[in-house]
Amino acid sequence: MYDYREWKHLFKLDPTIEIDEDMLESICESGTDAIFVSGTNELAIDDILMLLVRIRRYSVPCVLEVFNVENYTPGYDSYFIPSVLNTKDAKWITGVQHDVMMEYGHISMDEIIGEGYCMVNEAAPMAKIAHAECNIGEDDIVAYARMAEKFAKLPIFHVTKTDVDIIKQVKEELHDTKLFYTTAIQTIEEAREIASHVDTLVVEGTVYTDLKTALATVKAVKEGK
Repeated sequence: MYDYREWKHLFKLDPTIEIDEDMLESICESGTDAIFVSGTNELAIDDILMLLVRIRRYSVPCVLEVFNVENYTPGYDSYFIPSVLNTKDAKWITGVQHDVMMEYGHISMDEIIGEGYCMVNEAAPMAKIAHAECNIGEDDIVAYARMAEKFAKLPIFHVTKTDVDIIKQVKEELHDTKLFYTTAIQTIEEAREIASHVDTLVVEGTVYTDLKTALATVKAVKEGK
């Protein structure tokens, strides 16, 4: 069993976006700690399964983020179950968790990891679907981090693209809960700076638009180079 608490770097892949075998091999053999498979709640089960089969050709761990219980696919190493904290829509706060426990509560809880999400990128499809209140300030995000750790006792607080200064403040608030941060890295310097303020950097988007830079983030995050 892999320990997500030790992960420093992840690549996020969307099953709906085409990726050729050479690219996938480069990503899986890059030294990243795991492949983070995620998209929206409308992912097709066939796409999720096909990507899993392709990733399994390599030794890298793979995680599935479950926004819809119907997307649960056996075979992944872990399943991240999100709770969107900055929404008033109860479906996305506790609904998904309830569905997962109803259907799959019998499986090992070592495989199911809860994550408190704070979605502040209003352009992100999932933020729109979850009706996330993205136009919030630093104090709000810090408060959600406190909720995740002190109230909900969630093992992960996951923030999407925001300012580095805010990330610094959030990290100072968390002691037991791990801070995951997802963004489309533009430069190696950006990856290095962000990695110094979070527990785990999740690199999205860049793997499809600038593979060379994306691959270089692994060394930047893990070695600071």
